[in-house]
Amino acid sequence: MACEVVWAETAGFFPSADEAGQALAGLGAEFASMDAGSALRAGDVWRSYRRRGGKRERVIADFLIAAHALSHADRLLTRDRGFYRTYFPKLKLVDPTKP
Repeated sequence: MACEVVWAETAGFFPSADEAGQALAGLGAEFASMDAGSALRAGDVWRSYRRRGGKRERVIADFLIAAHALSHADRLLTRDRGFYRTYFPKLKLVDPTKP
């Protein structure tokens, strides 16, 4: 499952929305909207990140994706494990480059 942020970011890599939708469907990805609790959690964690000196290279979308996964999925597929481990320690991470 993936929220609207992932859907939109993924769609940007395809020539059309239809092709993006077909690719996501082919992967078995299901659309699951962001809920208020996940959005609020993302904001809290983002604030903590900035207060701890986090640079603007991390955008709120990273936090929204992780908070959504923490609330609605049992893991997050990402190659960026250090960042997510630090700010979402209870979220199970899966690195697609590792067997």
